[in-house]
Amino acid sequence: MSKWKLSWGRVTRRMWFRSTLYGALGVATALAGAFAKFLLPTGLATRIGADSVGNILGILAASMLTVTIFSLSTMVSAYGSASSGATPRAARLLIEDTRAQGALATFIGAFLFSIVGLIALSTGIYGDSGRLVLFGATIAVIVVITVTLLRSIEQLSRFGRMGETIDLVERATLQAMRLRADDPLLGASPAPDQIPEDASPLCAGKVGYVEHIDTAGLSALAEQHDLTIQVTCQPGTFATPDRPLLSVQGRLDGDLITQLQATFSLGDTRIIENDPRYGLVVLTEIAQRAMSPAVNDPGTCIDVIGTCVRLLNGWAEKRARGEPAEVRFPRVHMAPLAEADMFDDIFPPISRDAAASLEVNIRLQKAYAAIAASGYAPMQQAASAHAALSLARALQHLDFAPDRARLSSIALRENGLSAPPQGTSP
Repeated sequence: MSKWKLSWGRVTRRMWFRSTLYGALGVATALAGAFAKFLLPTGLATRIGADSVGNILGILAASMLTVTIFSLSTMVSAYGSASSGATPRAARLLIEDTRAQGALATFIGAFLFSIVGLIALSTGIYGDSGRLVLFGATIAVIVVITVTLLRSIEQLSRFGRMGETIDLVERATLQAMRLRADDPLLGASPAPDQIPEDASPLCAGKVGYVEHIDTAGLSALAEQHDLTIQVTCQPGTFATPDRPLLSVQGRLDGDLITQLQATFSLGDTRIIENDPRYGLVVLTEIAQRAMSPAVNDPGTCIDVIGTCVRLLNGWAEKRARGEPAEVRFPRVHMAPLAEADMFDDIFPPISRDAAASLEVNIRLQKAYAAIAASGYAPMQQAASAHAALSLARALQHLDFAPDRARLSSIALRENGLSAPPQGTSP
């Protein structure tokens, strides 16, 4: 995803953008009759009954204002519910949900359409033919409102609920994982095993999370200045003035360093678009919140585990095909995302906070077996290692001997674990 495309995507997901766009469309539609009145014959409006459009617009304006306020209050309540019940990181995805924004923007656009239509009617700029155009537009707006209301009834009833929040995070993470799996090196060449000794480390100019790496910009600078660049970070890395983002072979000066630093977009928080691991972190936080003593909801934790298994299996399926990554920028080198890091984002926090839950630990052992069955070697290795650690941690926290025996038998059946590894610290 290019830097400008990422910035444009952020703007279009802002709540004000869609509302402003629909509002402007409503105003333009209301004023269309004043310009299209010359295209219709005089007297046709009287025969059709367009004189009643003023009363319809008055009813529409009053009702749309009420519906808009109600929808907005429902959405704000859902944001608070998601922040407290799931995780505050998921609330941002709810705010950027285009389906909810579309319903709210439709009501705002219809309200502005009716208000502008009433004002224009009072000035007499329509005439008989213009009122007919306004009447037809009003009927079309009523149809759009009806369809939107019918769709929003189901949507608003589930908006902010735990299951809907998990599904929303899963969809965002799945999209990010597909993009990264299709282009694992972001167009760069594979990174060497070791950084060359003559390479100069280059750190960020400020503190923040890496949101985007412009590998095309790095390649252009490398070609222009005869450089070889190795990217030593990933989207989502916490950049500091003492943490290298690049290792550069070639001559550097102050202006070039500034240009190289400008190819990295830094933000105050992580975003999922270019950082699929962050989506896994958000899902893990939901599972951890569910297993807190104040909530104690193993069902939600099990749901999150199943979601993570689907995401990891999808990633393994794409990566197991063995298709070589397209190298578009040969002077830039980069390492792919490590599957072991994905496992570390998910399973250690869940197995730690749910160590005393037999149900969750059984699901974890089955999850490891399902991921290992994908046939992708890095996933198999990580699943085997985490299965052993989760079993060892659970056996230390389960007090009831039959529960320990049951978990051990399931771990043996699913993952071939006969006993926790000796001397392993959970």
